[in-house]
Amino acid sequence: MNHAPAFRDRHHAGQALAAVLGERSWQHPVVLALPRGGVPIGHEIARALSAPLDILLVRKIGAPGHEEYALGAVVDSDEPQWVVDEDMLRLFNPSPDWFAGQMAEQLREIERRRALYHGSRPTVPLERRDLIVVDDGLASGSSAYVALKALRHRKPRSIVLAVPVGPLETVEKLRPEVDELFCLEMLEPFRAVGLHYEDFQVTDLEVMELLAAGADP
Repeated sequence: MNHAPAFRDRHHAGQALAAVLGERSWQHPVVLALPRGGVPIGHEIARALSAPLDILLVRKIGAPGHEEYALGAVVDSDEPQWVVDEDMLRLFNPSPDWFAGQMAEQLREIERRRALYHGSRPTVPLERRDLIVVDDGLASGSSAYVALKALRHRKPRSIVLAVPVGPLETVEKLRPEVDELFCLEMLEPFRAVGLHYEDFQVTDLEVMELLAAGADP
């Protein structure tokens, strides 16, 4: 049976998450959005919490010839972090140096996107702060997992993951990686994140404008 999408767009989803997160008390929170889709959601949460908004750049490493299957992911940080799905790696069995080459390529893409989205603005300090990681939804969870793993090295007060929608299995897999997890809709079976939005479009220009605006109304 088909159901109407739960959210009009990412701003609507962000407002719904902000209403839940606003019920809690936070210590110097920082909202970290995974672009592109997490940025409009993060913008709404940052405004509601009067918190700074920044980005957390993560790139999926797709299987050779089948990029839709994630073999792992890499995240930008002082010391780049990555995660590998060993089962998928054995299934596709790429050459020994393939993963390292893909990681280097995705790190270059992360640097390109950081320059595009972030410009010369300084990054927000993260130590001893409540970090609220935001995306527009979960699927396999590989991108979120490596992002959360990397943040532990930044010595935060706490790490929270907040998403509008995701499969129950992925939510439970990620729950041990965070201090708290907020997911408005946990579904099984789960098909695709985009099906839960009436409007699923977001452009680089919108991302840049929202990041430039920060938490300003």
